[in-house]
Amino acid sequence: MSNPDQFNILIVGEADSNGGDLRGALQNDHHLDFVRSGEEAVAYLYEQRPDLILLDLCLNDMSGFDLLQKFKDMDEARDIPVILLTGAASVEDEERGLRLGAVDYLTRPFHSAIVTARIRIQLDLVKHIRTIERLGMIDALTDIPNRRFFDLRIKEEWRRTCRHKSCISMLMLDVDKFKDYNDTYGHPQGDRLLKFIGKILMDSLHRPSDMAARLGGEEFAVLLGDTDTVGAIKVAEAIRRKVEKGIVPTPQGDPTSITISIGISTIMPTMEGDMADFIQQADKYLYMAKEAGRNKIVYKG
Repeated sequence: MSNPDQFNILIVGEADSNGGDLRGALQNDHHLDFVRSGEEAVAYLYEQRPDLILLDLCLNDMSGFDLLQKFKDMDEARDIPVILLTGAASVEDEERGLRLGAVDYLTRPFHSAIVTARIRIQLDLVKHIRTIERLGMIDALTDIPNRRFFDLRIKEEWRRTCRHKSCISMLMLDVDKFKDYNDTYGHPQGDRLLKFIGKILMDSLHRPSDMAARLGGEEFAVLLGDTDTVGAIKVAEAIRRKVEKGIVPTPQGDPTSITISIGISTIMPTMEGDMADFIQQADKYLYMAKEAGRNKIVYKG
């Protein structure tokens, strides 16, 4: 999001009873999405991740408490803070909601200053937690996602492509003869090279769902959702060419060039499928690319 202080808020309930007052209090500062029913809310959360959920306890297809429990049972939603909306809160209802995992209550009639203040408290917490998470999931050298982030993201993408019955592809790649490069030019130059590779990967991905990560050392991965083998080969070849043509200057001014090898794994996953085998296949094809002479792409033909 271009503005770090603007957040996505999902409002679940009747638009007539919630929309006007809440829209007036929030729409100038945040992006708002509205759904009417619990079923629509669950479908929305399978596809998108809002920063905050405002949940009306009175829905047309289920109890707001039941929907809150569904949220907490969903991997896609359990960590999203939920504020409950109600017309007549009782101590018992408030206790029940908090016990189920709600972070706060807003009671009608909504007062703009109160709505803004309570929501700001929760969004400040979201911002703080995400800053901490980012520091733990970004590779310090290349400033791209690290192995921890990759492990979390591939699970999410696996579930999403299962629901859509589409393909997912993974590129496993590493720098050819990186040890020789380090021995020749020194580790600081090796670090510059890894930063160069990381930037090429990030510049080569054009969809928000695509991601690149440094898995460790000179090994990187690229995850491509909704992508078959043909599409993955196009991305891999573009990356391979950019690296091959790229120049990484040394402190002495000598230009250096480098190549990479890439293994591609593609699958139409199922919930019963073996994700570890999918990753292992990409690693196997990477090894085969090395054995075939390096600076090559290997995939299941």
